[in-house]
Amino acid sequence: MNWGGDAYGSLAEDVDGVVARGAFANRLSQLDVVMHNQDNREHDLLDSDDYYQFQGGMTNAVRVLKNEMPVVYHNDHSNPAMPKIRTLKEELNRVIRSRVLNPKWIEAMREHGYKGAFEMAASIDYMFAYDATTNLIDDYQYEKVADALIFDQENQAFMQEHNVNALEEMAERLLEATQRGLWQEPGDYSGKLQSLLLDLDAKQESSN
Repeated sequence: MNWGGDAYGSLAEDVDGVVARGAFANRLSQLDVVMHNQDNREHDLLDSDDYYQFQGGMTNAVRVLKNEMPVVYHNDHSNPAMPKIRTLKEELNRVIRSRVLNPKWIEAMREHGYKGAFEMAASIDYMFAYDATTNLIDDYQYEKVADALIFDQENQAFMQEHNVNALEEMAERLLEATQRGLWQEPGDYSGKLQSLLLDLDAKQESSN
């Protein structure tokens, strides 16, 4: 609403943008479908915050203003001759499975040390944000991401050595998902995440 609620005239009219959030809200309240078109494969939905801010933000705005969840699509036009249309849930599933949980991607990130750890944390952050705005991340996906990036002994050791702050942020974000009810049935993961955070805090204090 804040970023998209301005109206503009044509270049011929030479009209500056004016605030028109009421009109924008009215249009959003009538939407049935939210679509995002992506014409390249340099990024995916979970390695840039732009996607959840705009697609997730619009989806949530429609849900609030219309009191009904719209259908949400991701349209892949990276190959114009063969466009692929998926629901947002299908696209999120694809990205989590093919990249975030992919051992080859995780290993490649480790080669980049501090920056690689940051990218892992960013993917969790954006996954959480998509769930907060669209409610499309399932519990089992939180579990698999936690197991692969946080509780895997090799990856946790890498994070502790190269970017312990990123490890702490990842654990805090997933714990927040349990506390906000996004991760609805975390089982013993809440306790495991809390224990990890306490352990990291104790190590930080002992090193000071």
